[in-house]
Amino acid sequence: MLGTIVNVSCILTGSVIGSFVSRGIDEKYKKALFDGLGLATVGLGANAFVSNMPKVTYPVLFIASIAIGTIIGTRLDLDGKFHGLLEKAKGGSKLAEGLSTAILLFCIGTLSILGPIESRLNGNNTYLFTNATLDFVSSIILSSAYGIGIALAALVLFCWQGSIYLFAGFIAPYMTPALMGEISVLGGIFLMSSGLGILQIRDCKTLNMLPALLVPPFFYALVNLAKSLL
Repeated sequence: MLGTIVNVSCILTGSVIGSFVSRGIDEKYKKALFDGLGLATVGLGANAFVSNMPKVTYPVLFIASIAIGTIIGTRLDLDGKFHGLLEKAKGGSKLAEGLSTAILLFCIGTLSILGPIESRLNGNNTYLFTNATLDFVSSIILSSAYGIGIALAALVLFCWQGSIYLFAGFIAPYMTPALMGEISVLGGIFLMSSGLGILQIRDCKTLNMLPALLVPPFFYALVNLAKSLL
């Protein structure tokens, strides 16, 4: 768990630094920061999508995943419930927007998923230390725009990576390059969606799409079951 603890610490430290940096900054500079952050998020999402598409075995699976996941998420109103939890917090909907973006950036990525597995099985924290460095920089930028509330993403990351660490022995055999590619493609779409929200182009209610992440593992499990029965 050392790698995860370092990762969480980097996010907390970066959030504190970013919140202090934002004090006294003129509103026009904050607006410019939001624009830059939105464009960067769209760029990161586009890169994740394009670079991982060649790795997938079923090129249309991500479309079906988005469709199924969004229907489920909309029915459960995940976005509305998340905003409701934060509506009384300072920053309100802005904090919810920033926090959802932070959670996606910190949690839905190859390093954040494979890192705990590599740490548990081989005692190698390289992935997590690399991820911690990236998250440190990202948390400074995000908290300078949205405030100290971004630090809450560290708790989500701890639960996320901690769960993967605990069940690493079970899930490792199923985390094939093809499945990781599918998850990374979806992560890229989520980031692009968040970026559009930050730029105030369109609110796609990204959190309602998150159940889409469950579709590829379920699909691959069915495919493997079918192959074993043939």
